[in-house]
Amino acid sequence: MSESDDNPGRSTDGTGESELVSLLRQLIEVDSSNPDLGSTGRGEAAVADVITSWLAPRGCEISRLEATPGRPSIVATWAGTGGGRSLMLNGHIDTVSLDSYDGDGLTPMIRDGAMFGRGSYDMKSGIAAMMVAASTAAERPHRGDIVLALVADEEFESAGTIEVLRTFSADGAIVVEPSNGEVTLAHRGLVWLDVIITGLAAHGSRPDLGRDAIVQAGRFLARLGDLAHDLASRPEHPFLGAANVHASLVRGGVEMSSYPAECTIGVEWRTLPGQDVGTVVSEIDALLVAVSAEHPGFSYRIVPGLTEPPFEADRSSAVVQSVLANVERVTGRPPVLRGEPFWTDCALLAAAGIPSVLFGVTGGGAHAASEWVDLASVETVARVLEGTIDDFCA
Repeated sequence: MSESDDNPGRSTDGTGESELVSLLRQLIEVDSSNPDLGSTGRGEAAVADVITSWLAPRGCEISRLEATPGRPSIVATWAGTGGGRSLMLNGHIDTVSLDSYDGDGLTPMIRDGAMFGRGSYDMKSGIAAMMVAASTAAERPHRGDIVLALVADEEFESAGTIEVLRTFSADGAIVVEPSNGEVTLAHRGLVWLDVIITGLAAHGSRPDLGRDAIVQAGRFLARLGDLAHDLASRPEHPFLGAANVHASLVRGGVEMSSYPAECTIGVEWRTLPGQDVGTVVSEIDALLVAVSAEHPGFSYRIVPGLTEPPFEADRSSAVVQSVLANVERVTGRPPVLRGEPFWTDCALLAAAGIPSVLFGVTGGGAHAASEWVDLASVETVARVLEGTIDDFCA
């Protein structure tokens, strides 16, 4: 951000708002709720149009990726003169449902230095900061490419970032998810799996013929609770603490008068760096083997489902070092380092071979009934991003 734009309240267009705040307002006013999270979601097409209109006169090449109709991602590239490192700023343009918002989530309101509205925190403020920072930095000479990846569907399956990575890459990336002004160097992954316990169907009056799969599943659930307790006592990751596991869903039986032939337990394991689906399946299988040894006739199978890898940044990488230096330069304080318990697109970028880090705004109410962002923090993030682009792409 240029020095003249340091005040987010300064008027640049006669409205009394800075370019940054005005852009954030425009983005919040457009419904981009994810249709895979509820029946009323409108998707990203309309907000992609607003983003494209804003970027078009600012000297970048714009690509619209839309493998799924109505679910576009926008990639804007300011080509460098050559010989420099390319930097990708990544952020998602979808939000969670408006149905859960208390009031009109599409009418942004400013109160006590904060802007309220659906997506204000997660993460249209980050999108606005990315756009303003990149377009401002691009006005100066830069050898490396500046790339904005404004992606669809992060709130569900991250289809947008997956689609972007089929065509685009970079020498470094910053995911501008909200992080309360701290620098995120790691986050957990996840493994979902089903444990299917097999019983024997029979009339409810014939225990001699039936085997209750739900009761058998209870034996496994008791062991799973012990494992959850054990994980909390194992060596912790310096930013992420311990891994955790829990039972998410239990499905079994068809009617009151019958012994259930099957019970399915949905299990979620939030993984640490170094853990993967093989790690998780091995530990769960060990529990089931132990139950089998104690209860003859116990029968089961494990069906792995969704797996998302954990993320850990290389602190010595150029992109991490540049972000850390610019956070300290802009804020005047050493950066605070953190890990996130939840999953982000950082893991996809890292898996694609792009050194990555996460840094974003301060606020609250992500996915909640009231959502807000501290406007001063949006300004800070924009300035950090701009300085990082200058350093990294020079």
